[in-house]
Amino acid sequence: MPQKEMELSLVFPGAEERRVVAVNVGVMSYNDERAALLRRRYREAEIVVFNVMSSPGAGKTELLARTLDAVGAPSAVIVGDLATDNDARRLRGVQGNRPVAQIMTGGVCHLEAAMIERALAALPLEGVRLLAIENVGNLVCPAGFDLGEDFRVVLFSVTEGEDKPLKYPKMFKHADAVVVNKMDLAAAAGFDRSAAGENLRLVAPGVPVFWLSARSGAGMASWLEFLRRRIHA
Repeated sequence: MPQKEMELSLVFPGAEERRVVAVNVGVMSYNDERAALLRRRYREAEIVVFNVMSSPGAGKTELLARTLDAVGAPSAVIVGDLATDNDARRLRGVQGNRPVAQIMTGGVCHLEAAMIERALAALPLEGVRLLAIENVGNLVCPAGFDLGEDFRVVLFSVTEGEDKPLKYPKMFKHADAVVVNKMDLAAAAGFDRSAAGENLRLVAPGVPVFWLSARSGAGMASWLEFLRRRIHA
């Protein structure tokens, strides 16, 4: 990301004078500029794009695999991971012909618009109506980076506890939809659905919430209908 230099004036305890230190600061506006170009490109191609974010192990890949096989629209995927292409291979679809691009960030904890631009260069999008971005497993950094998406989906699982929205309010506050996954394990995990719903209401009032199990398929119908409405809108 481009950098700019700014001066930061620091005062140290006991010091008689100020010390001016040059600090390199990432220019977030660069990401926003790239994201705006991506958004224009998606619109021109008539592709609906959604960005899926969660902590590691919440079930993003399982949800996407089941969703894209069932939603009934030609789809493609961009997958972000620190290492390995395991998720990308799983998301190629039941016939193995879904276009998938893997971004291995090598330690960066989020995807950026410039990364998406590079991935799109290798992704055949002709005929695609739905593009899913599986972000790096993290509920902090990805919240601050616009990828040009039409909407954001935040996922958490019952094994993570009811207070996830309270611990990561920025992520949930900017969500366009929330998926609570692994509901088939709710009883075993001692998950309190009412408490989780109240926490979501406090942080993100009015956000659509889908309570489901991607593995068993329970609750998937309403989530798929939500996606179909976004595609046809």
